[in-house]
Amino acid sequence: MVFTDRENWNGGFYELSLEVGDRDDDRLQLALTALWGAAAVTGCYGSRDREPADQIEIPVTVASFEEFGHLRGIVRLPLGGSVVCGCFSTRYDDGEDWLTFYLPLGALAALDNRIGGFPFGPGSEPQALVWRASLDTWLAGVADQVFRQVDFRLGLIGFEVDCTNAAELDGVVPEQRWNGYLLPADGQLRYTPANH
Repeated sequence: MVFTDRENWNGGFYELSLEVGDRDDDRLQLALTALWGAAAVTGCYGSRDREPADQIEIPVTVASFEEFGHLRGIVRLPLGGSVVCGCFSTRYDDGEDWLTFYLPLGALAALDNRIGGFPFGPGSEPQALVWRASLDTWLAGVADQVFRQVDFRLGLIGFEVDCTNAAELDGVVPEQRWNGYLLPADGQLRYTPANH
């Protein structure tokens, strides 16, 4: 059991969240397609209540977000195994589009016991920076591949990261960082890792 094991989906989400830009279906679709490919996600499914073999694969599209809310699949990680993953979009009326790729902490903790109860229990800061380093670097690499196709405004890596946007940062990352930051600079994506 992968999808139907409730423990896999517990604990919140470890995320790569991208501020794609102003609301635009085509641009969001380009980012979604690039992200799914860059992460090498296996499958795309609308329900976590049935195993992949028991449901029809759905297209990796903005329309699928509208129908199912989340897209789900399986991804191989640098931590040494495969886990369930998902993706959703947040779209603000007359505002920006966000695209969030996530790894449920329950699935991560089952893969690597150092994760423990991150961010609230055993496995929390600062020891977490050790296991987070390889995962964050991998997620930053995924973001870099997306950026080559869609020059998004901001990327954030960490536990449920919806805390800021590119306009608020104005190109400057905080000194104390619970999250990793990915900011465009001179046509390149600059990654600044978490330090707390």
